[in-house]
Amino acid sequence: MVEKDTIIKEAVKFAGIADFKEVYRHANEWLKEEEFSMSEENYVEKVAGDSKDIEIVWTASRILTDYYKIALGIKWRILGMTNVEAEIDGKKMEMNKFVELKIETKGVLVKDYDNKWEKTRLWKFLKETYQKYIIPGRTKEKEKQVEAVVQEFKEEMKAFLALTGKK
Repeated sequence: MVEKDTIIKEAVKFAGIADFKEVYRHANEWLKEEEFSMSEENYVEKVAGDSKDIEIVWTASRILTDYYKIALGIKWRILGMTNVEAEIDGKKMEMNKFVELKIETKGVLVKDYDNKWEKTRLWKFLKETYQKYIIPGRTKEKEKQVEAVVQEFKEEMKAFLALTGKK
């Protein structure tokens, strides 16, 4: 059976002016550069007057070894997004104003993601022995790797919003 252990949950919050398309593109490109396969599971947009509330759910994964895989759950929550015109470096640009932009990231370590060790009772027994006695140190190492990826994504998004956005 595939085992999934949630290792870390992090969030980035922002309120102010930024270009949503650029923030979205930057997050997507960062995941691709880090060799994650990604899919958008859900996109819900609610419009009230000139304001939008958007909820987006992404799943991303990257194979670490033939036994371990990193899975990320990324949930975007945008409240009160409106279109505004902002002046940046003397040029007027179309931007977005956010009451709240929140990006929550959950990092999961997936073990035996292909169910290779579940084919027979002997293999199940060997898997339990393998996990208990042979690879605990390796598992801790992979958990730290998941933690590092989630922290890096959070810091990347915070830095991008700080660089391109205005409070």
